[in-house]
Amino acid sequence: MLEQITTSFNLLLPETILAASFCVLLITAFTRKEQTQISGYLAIIFLIIAGYLLFQQIGSEPKRIFFGMISLDNFSLFFKFVILITTLIIVLFSLQSEELKKGPKNRGEYYALLMALSLGLFLMTSASHLLIMYLGLELSSLSSYLLTGYTKEAEDSSEASLKYLIYGAISSGMMLFGFSILYGLTGTLDIYAINGILFAREINIFTLLIAGILIMVGFGYKISAVPFHFWTPDVYEGAPITITAFLSVASKAAGFAMLIRFFTISFLNPTVGNLGAGMHAVIRDFDWNLMLAVLSVLSMTIGNLVAIWQNNLKRLLAYSSIAHAGYMLMGIVVLSNEGISAVLIYFVVYLFMNLGAFYSVMLVADKIGSEDIDSYKGLGYRSPFLGVAFTIFLLSLTGIPPTAGFIGKLYLFAALINAKWIWLAIIGVLNSVVSLYYYVRIIRNMFLRAPEESNAPINIKLNHILIILLLLIPTLLLGLYFGPLVDIAQASIQIFGLR
Repeated sequence: MLEQITTSFNLLLPETILAASFCVLLITAFTRKEQTQISGYLAIIFLIIAGYLLFQQIGSEPKRIFFGMISLDNFSLFFKFVILITTLIIVLFSLQSEELKKGPKNRGEYYALLMALSLGLFLMTSASHLLIMYLGLELSSLSSYLLTGYTKEAEDSSEASLKYLIYGAISSGMMLFGFSILYGLTGTLDIYAINGILFAREINIFTLLIAGILIMVGFGYKISAVPFHFWTPDVYEGAPITITAFLSVASKAAGFAMLIRFFTISFLNPTVGNLGAGMHAVIRDFDWNLMLAVLSVLSMTIGNLVAIWQNNLKRLLAYSSIAHAGYMLMGIVVLSNEGISAVLIYFVVYLFMNLGAFYSVMLVADKIGSEDIDSYKGLGYRSPFLGVAFTIFLLSLTGIPPTAGFIGKLYLFAALINAKWIWLAIIGVLNSVVSLYYYVRIIRNMFLRAPEESNAPINIKLNHILIILLLLIPTLLLGLYFGPLVDIAQASIQIFGLR
């Protein structure tokens, strides 16, 4: 037993580094109160070390460690890189955020909580045991609640944190109840063992469906899917922009990783190479594909329609994030090799274009102190580089070629059409058209409306330009040269035994 634990720790070094970084940054926060920037630089160093250790795991054989509770494979490695890159970029955002500088003077605990949040998300991507899934979800959620209310001087910050806590507690409680029912049916918490028992025994289908629906509540909360999305607009508006951006990408990525692993491993027939056939081999009386399709349609439609009426850009991007969760759910609806790889591709392009959009909002808010869409009048003239970059990010979120967003949606829609989900693909295309309306509202204000006399030019520093380019270049490059990304995504789902 001791040997297995030692071996498991050696294979879990990236997570160990994140846990150590939390302790070091917390100590630094209390011993270097006046040197707030040092915590941010230490966080970057720890993330680079964790990234190096993750890089060393590329090409390794899939393993299950800690008595099968955690899986190390290409699938979890892909999402860990997405989370790590997002965290690194958010730390860079945070070092420059005027909003955070106006907040608590000692920002060391902010970076410590960010590391704890990343650790929880790492555990979620690798969890193959229901207990680890729940613990990873809770670790990330508790850190998120604190970070959401970090700028407690802001009027809506504490309110957003409290709403997030209430919704999170209810959702995770229902998820835990679903896990307990599933445990009662199968007698195990291991998702691979659950799969074997579901095929070996006669299981009460109705009880299994109740458990599945309750578990889906927890997943839906984490990925901001309708009807579990009510926390999203208020939390996104009240939280610091840096945390809003982080939740919209990294938190959503971990939620999708856990959702995909749970459903495909638990309900896939190990003797069938097609995910759809495997799913129906377990649950013949309930169409899980249709349930996920309904959630996808609701998320896309409600997210896009409500976004049309938003004037606060953080709320607008919150509803946009809900809509994008609906787009990504389409890939899971297909339940095939092609569909899941399309979700992985979409997450990479979503990382760059969404963080780019939030960074643009942060820079403008830092300069003019407003997130209202009307304050963007004439931005294209007041700051041409920022206006053009923000426009490209918005067009990519819409899915306009030749941006990376077009490639992400192209692979999702192609997977749907190949799987004969034509009606869902049509709804996805129509929702993309709707999203163009509210994104163009911002572009219209930036370039087709003259700035008011009181609106002075917005000058951005060289370091701001470099970060924008760091996000802008991949957004354009992946729209033109995406072959390697597709190959990596397809290689990352072989853990599910698909052919």
